[in-house]
Amino acid sequence: MWSNSILFSGRQKGNSNCRYEGFINVVNQSAVLAGIVNIFVVIALYRLLKPVNKNMALLMVIFILLAVPIGMLNELNRITALLLLRSAGYSAVFTADQLQALVSLFLNLHLYGIIIAGFFWGLWLFPMGYLVFKSGYIPRILGIILMIGCFGYLINSSATLLLPDYKVNIVIFVGWGEVIFPLWLLIKGVNVERWQKRTLESVSK
Repeated sequence: MWSNSILFSGRQKGNSNCRYEGFINVVNQSAVLAGIVNIFVVIALYRLLKPVNKNMALLMVIFILLAVPIGMLNELNRITALLLLRSAGYSAVFTADQLQALVSLFLNLHLYGIIIAGFFWGLWLFPMGYLVFKSGYIPRILGIILMIGCFGYLINSSATLLLPDYKVNIVIFVGWGEVIFPLWLLIKGVNVERWQKRTLESVSK
């Protein structure tokens, strides 16, 4: 990630203090905040999509609730790297080369943590896309785009683990569903009459 590159560049240039410490702190806090927001988002999506298929809606919730703690705990690796850079006490214990190696280690762990979380960020898109596709009150094309995004994440994470020397990033091409879908809900919303009909049908079953 570009934020990791910024953090590591300061150490390579021999700076005992991280020049971009404030910026990196904002990135860390934003990542944690995003995880918290995602919990509330998935609860809202569960209520929206549960009338279609309760089991698939629960599966969607499970995947995102696995991804969120992985992502949030993973930020500890980047925070540790930042602590190594800004604390003079570590410079007294470790040589410059040792500190550089430790920072590199924790940043690499952070990147692999993102890769692992990426499996679950992808997996939750499939049940969500399926539910959207079957709903009848949200355009089917959005469901298709979300399910395609699922496979993009899975391919990215798998390729990075299996072929670490090759940079594979197809999510930037197939992950647009995560942007288009919430924008659609905010701007256009859902067909309320059809949603109410599906809700009554699910209750009567």
